[in-house]
Amino acid sequence: MASVLWMELTAEELRAKAARDAVVVLPVASVEQHGPHLPVGVDTVLCGGVCKAAAEKASDIEIVVAPTLWCGMAEHHMTFGGTFTFDIPTYRAVLLSLLKSIERHGFHRVLIVNGHGGNIAALTAFLPDFARETRLHVEATTYFLLAQAALPALLEDQKGVQHACEVETSMMMVLAPGCVREDKRGEAFGALEGLPGRPEVSHHRSFREMTGSGVIGDARRASPAKGRACLDACAEALAGLLREMGRAG
Repeated sequence: MASVLWMELTAEELRAKAARDAVVVLPVASVEQHGPHLPVGVDTVLCGGVCKAAAEKASDIEIVVAPTLWCGMAEHHMTFGGTFTFDIPTYRAVLLSLLKSIERHGFHRVLIVNGHGGNIAALTAFLPDFARETRLHVEATTYFLLAQAALPALLEDQKGVQHACEVETSMMMVLAPGCVREDKRGEAFGALEGLPGRPEVSHHRSFREMTGSGVIGDARRASPAKGRACLDACAEALAGLLREMGRAG
C-alpha cells in the first residue's frame, strides 16, 4: 500500500493526489503536560496515529494526511511547565496559512482532525473565516468525540477521553510504548471533584485548579489491549467520516 502521509510523498505524487480530488486530513494537536508518566507530545502522537490509521482503513477513497500541527491552545496547562501555546490571532493565522497552501496545490476538501480539547472552541469559531477566506470545503472534528459512543464499553472507570488517563495512556502504550514512564504510573490519577463555580458561567481556570497530578482520570487502569481497542474505535469512526466526505465529492 502506498503511503497516506504527505511527508512521505513526492511533490509529483501530491500533485497527482490533488488531480484525483483527494481529501486532505489536517491533524491539529498540542504539546502540553500530561502528568508524571507521559511525555508532553501525547496529543500530537495520538492525533497523528489515529489519522494515519483512519486513512489506511478508508483506502477505498483518495486521502492524504498532512503533517500534524503540534502547537495549539494550551494556556490552561502552562503552570505545569513543558507546554507551548498559541494565542487566538496566531492560531487562526497559522491554520489559515496551512489551508491556503493546501488550496494553492489544487486540493478542494480538508478535514481538520483535532486531538486536544483546548482547541475545540477556537476551531469552531474559525470555520466561518475559513469559508470566507478560502475556496476550500473545510470540516472539523475531534477524533475522540467522534468515537465517543464506542469508548465506554472498552474502559473500566471512564466513559471517554479525559487527560493523561486510562484512554490516552493505553493508546500511548501502543503508538509510543517507550515513552510511557511505567515507574510513575502509580502517581498518575486525578479527578474533577468539588470545583468551585457555576457551569453556566465561563471563566479561565488553570489545570492546577483541577488536578495536582496533571491527570484527569486514572492511568493505572491503562493497558496495551485497551489501547489497541481504543485506537481501532477512533480510527474506525474517523474512517467513516472520511468515506462520507470522499463520496460526497
